Amino acid sequence: MPHRTRITRRRFLQNSSLATIGATVAISGTNVGARVIGSNDRIHIAIAGINGRGSTHIGEYTGMKDAHNVQVSTLIDPDRRLFTNKTKLVKDKAGNEPTCVTDFRDALDDKNIDAISIATTNHWHAPITIYACMAGKDVYVEKPCSHNVHEGRVAVQAARKYNRIVQHGTQNRASSRWAQLAEYAADGALGKLQISRGLCYKRRNGIGIKPHMEPPKDLDFNMWLGPAPLQPYHANLVHYNWHWFWDFGNGDIGNQGVHEMDKARWMIPGATLPKRILSIGGRFGYTDQAQVPNTQIAFFDYGPDKPMILFEVRGLPTKSHLTQTVGNIMHFEGGTVAGQGTFTPTDASKPAQLPKVEGKKRIGGGQFTNFIMCMRSRKVEELNADILEGHYSSALCHLANISYRLGEDAPFSKQNKSIGDNKEIVETFERMKDHLKDNNINLDETNYRVGKVLEFDPEKEQFVNDKKADALLTREYRAPFTIPDKL
Repeated sequence: MPHRTRITRRRFLQNSSLATIGATVAISGTNVGARVIGSNDRIHIAIAGINGRGSTHIGEYTGMKDAHNVQVSTLIDPDRRLFTNKTKLVKDKAGNEPTCVTDFRDALDDKNIDAISIATTNHWHAPITIYACMAGKDVYVEKPCSHNVHEGRVAVQAARKYNRIVQHGTQNRASSRWAQLAEYAADGALGKLQISRGLCYKRRNGIGIKPHMEPPKDLDFNMWLGPAPLQPYHANLVHYNWHWFWDFGNGDIGNQGVHEMDKARWMIPGATLPKRILSIGGRFGYTDQAQVPNTQIAFFDYGPDKPMILFEVRGLPTKSHLTQTVGNIMHFEGGTVAGQGTFTPTDASKPAQLPKVEGKKRIGGGQFTNFIMCMRSRKVEELNADILEGHYSSALCHLANISYRLGEDAPFSKQNKSIGDNKEIVETFERMKDHLKDNNINLDETNYRVGKVLEFDPEKEQFVNDKKADALLTREYRAPFTIPDKL
């Protein structure tokens, strides 16, 4: 086998090791196809997915100071309708005219491209990350870094095997203030952390029902679908509402919520994945085409005497909870910290000043700048949000959704034993019911989904004696857009 094998488009399509689920990728060595970046060399970036968040990527890279010497050289999107405006955006800000392609494999073939910056649909995040690492490219990948747990782990393996710098787009990791807050749990300044709570109270309107139709002529819908099952096009998919369909997105817990999930896990020293998961909720207030819940509670149990994570999603109009809507609340023995520092001691009714602690200094001043600096230094440990951290936080969202999807509908009028008697879970559930009543939901005539209580092995990243749940740790990938079982 050759020592240096590039992933060309032809090889991608023809190589059975990439077209068969569970196969081992037939590439040897590391830094496959990678260009050695000198301290004065220009870094060439290809941005995959240029609508919405992709425009932010363009702005971040083109807005960097000359000292960083970065150029957006290629724009990638299956929707050619975006090319004119996004090309103009790059040209106006940076002066160069980028190459535009509908197929990300063209950028993998390009020896001059040093990194792929991914802002595509969720279901493309991990596959492009894996392929890019194998092709010797560094990666910035938006949250969540995966569409399912298994491919997130393979993305971590790809980054390590091919010595790639892979940054996850949970940009709160660049915040020195959040790093400081994490130290309160680590050093016990406020007593033991009992609950790390994440909130995603974000208004989401119904999306209606769009009919099946022919895709727009300038959209390569087959490429847009990629690893997802072949299915008809409708206007609720392209460009944003795909978040609310299981084949492409992960609901709001895996959309906006993954930021707060990441911070919630960050506040628990050494936390990776839990031992037990339960999620409940439903889609309330309107009837539409979407599949995911707009109201959801998730509970993550890390074991006896360890903090737990409670997560809440609300898509209907809502009041804040302890001043927070999209944010975090940490419940310590000594009091409660809401957001970035509002502290209410247990024995007092008024907020007080937090004691001073030192947080780990963040490098680079921002997530994108940190990524570029680490590309030059090759120091994975200096990344604000290495792919491993992204994998764990994204996986929490996926685990909650697995519990939800394997659940059964039940009437609100009957208390379900799965919720148990944990006072924090019960209190959160009661607040959810009050929230729905505030939105004129008649609970006497309404069912909700009671997720399955799942036991999980964090080391093996598998459920305990549950084949149905294990099946949802991955997906059936549509050839040729498959990924290896492991690297």
